[in-house]
Amino acid sequence: MTQSGQADSPAGRGTHKATAEVLARRIFDGTYGQGETLALPELTAELDVSQTVVREALKVLDAKGLVDASQKGDGVVRRREDWNLLDSDVLRWKLAAGASSDFFADVLELRRSIEPAAAGLAAERRTDDDLAALDAALDAMAAADDDPVLLVRADASFHTAMLLASNNRFYAQLRRVIVPVLVRRVREAHAGGGEVEHPHAVHAAVVEAVRHRDVDGAYMAMLELLDKSALDHP
Repeated sequence: MTQSGQADSPAGRGTHKATAEVLARRIFDGTYGQGETLALPELTAELDVSQTVVREALKVLDAKGLVDASQKGDGVVRRREDWNLLDSDVLRWKLAAGASSDFFADVLELRRSIEPAAAGLAAERRTDDDLAALDAALDAMAAADDDPVLLVRADASFHTAMLLASNNRFYAQLRRVIVPVLVRRVREAHAGGGEVEHPHAVHAAVVEAVRHRDVDGAYMAMLELLDKSALDHP
C-alpha cells in the first residue's frame, strides 16, 4: 500500500466518517490504485486511529462502491466503473479531487437526457408553488447582476426548482448529481475570467413555457439553455 504521510490523517477527529473521507480522497487522487489492498494494520498505524474506526470506514466505502471490504477488515480498491457517482458523498469527493473534461461531458449528456424532459413534465404538472420557486430563482438571477457567487446560487436554485417541478420523484433526486456539478462548472468558468452572457434571458424562456403549460416549448427551451451553457462553460 502506498504511504501518504500524516498530512491528511483523521486522528483527533475521531470518527469513521473522517477516515472514510481521507481514504476516498486518496482513491480519487490516484494515491491508491485499482486493485490495491488497503491493509487494516497499516492504515491503523498510519492514520493513528483504532481498527474499529478503519473497519467502519472501509464498510462505508464498500457501500459506495469504492472498495471491497473483507471479513478480516482489509479493503481492495474497486474498478472506476463500480464507483457510485450518484452518491452525493462520492460525487463530492470526485469533484474535490478534480474532474476531467470527459467527466463533465458525461454529465452534460446526462443533463441533456433528463432536464429537457423534466421541463416538459413541469409544464404539464407544475403547481403554483413550483412556479413561485422558479420565479424566485429568476428574480435572484436578475438581482445578482454580474456577481458570480450570487449567479451560481441562483442557477442552482433554478435547476433544483425545475427538477422538483417535474413532480417525478426520480428526476427530483437527480438534483443531487446535477446541481453540484453545475455549481463547480460555473464557478470554474467565472474564475477563468472569460466573457459569459448573463443567463437570465435563456432561463426565463424556460419558465415562460412552463408558465403557459407549453410542454414542447419547455423541452426545447431547456435544451437550448443546456447547449448554450456548454458553449459558455466548455
